[in-house]
Amino acid sequence: MSSATRRILGSIVAIVVVALIVGVWVIRGPGPMAFGTGPNVELSEYKDTNPTGVPASLAKASLVERGEYLAKAADCMVCHTAQGGKEYAGGLGFKLPFGILYSTNITPDKETGIGNYSDQEFLNALHAGIRRDGARLYPAMPYTSYTYITDADALAIKAYLFSLPPVRAEPPVNTLAFPFNQRWGMMFWSAVFNPDTRFEPDISKSPEWNRGAYLAEALAHCGECHTPRNLAFALNNRKKFAGALTAGWRAFNITSDKSTGLGNWSDEDLAAYLSNGHATGHGTASGPMGEAVDHSFSQFAPEDIRAVVAYLRSVPPVASPDLPATTAPPASASHKEGPTADARGKMVFEGACVSCHGWSGESAVSPMATLTGAWAVNDPGATNVAQIVISGTKRHTPDGALSMPAFGHVYSDDEIAAVANYVTARFGTRGSKLTAQDVAELREQTAQ
Repeated sequence: MSSATRRILGSIVAIVVVALIVGVWVIRGPGPMAFGTGPNVELSEYKDTNPTGVPASLAKASLVERGEYLAKAADCMVCHTAQGGKEYAGGLGFKLPFGILYSTNITPDKETGIGNYSDQEFLNALHAGIRRDGARLYPAMPYTSYTYITDADALAIKAYLFSLPPVRAEPPVNTLAFPFNQRWGMMFWSAVFNPDTRFEPDISKSPEWNRGAYLAEALAHCGECHTPRNLAFALNNRKKFAGALTAGWRAFNITSDKSTGLGNWSDEDLAAYLSNGHATGHGTASGPMGEAVDHSFSQFAPEDIRAVVAYLRSVPPVASPDLPATTAPPASASHKEGPTADARGKMVFEGACVSCHGWSGESAVSPMATLTGAWAVNDPGATNVAQIVISGTKRHTPDGALSMPAFGHVYSDDEIAAVANYVTARFGTRGSKLTAQDVAELREQTAQ
């Protein structure tokens, strides 16, 4: 081979390598906290209050008690508990475009759970997505967020999980289609999208901001639902917290955008929504967000809620062009006024909904049943409205439980589409145009 040929081949190889590096950089995008002004330092070099661990009120608590708080902050139980099953015993199905993935048993059972995991093996699973047997975990387990959890906090969570009663429970077999059933392929995915690094505080920000960042990014992993994904199913942080469709529900825009995000919410409204699942004039949490409030955010210490609020306030605004810039005012108190084009929808609403929600959308039963101003009814896609009708909702409030029954087994897909279209037209800014087929697909995404 001549020297000229070698130079040409070398140039081609160099071009290919550079193209691959650029391609990986473009696909991977920025990290979840890259919008901060920095610089970031290792936790051991941070001179202010440690933003990790538990709140000051639990500083003297036992390792297990601290682990319980952190496990709730990380919302472990919701994903690792099947409907009607024992807590943390796994078996919850995640419906993906290429099959169903079931969560694992994380009780300390030695045969079907994690009872044989050493500390390092637990850290490997949480931070790197690698099981005890060396197999790779799928990113339905949010290890690309949990990777920011400190070793100390991770091992506190392990201590709490190991304090639970062991449950012998083998989850169903995953039904992922080829090639997605090849776990070894996740090695390459993780190499690109998992930084496998612990939380590093931003010294240009306040201790409260850093605490909020740790809670929102490492533990509560808010981006896993609220950030859209790229073609490789990794988080697209160029549109951080701009909202996404997740598990058949819409996770709304929680950036600081004033029109379609949280920019026009007061701190008090946002804190109330996180703590209790309701903010007057903005709606009530349902579906996965309702579960996150009930089992995670409602357990946060008040100072941690304030820290999350402070962090969310700083997230750069990203507009959601498919959402209205303003929400609709209360509807008429008379059923004779307002949209009447869909007679079926009005009939269903009158028979099943009006007694709680009222014709005006302002409930006389409970503030949590008020529709006026709610994000769900102002979404022209009506995704969450339809899902709430199908599945109902049960919220735990400081005053007790509030339930809306599920009507999925009572009404047909056509009737649910009709009532969703009526509700968004009457109480929202722009009416939806759901079809029976749309409702059938929503049912499929959430069916267990």
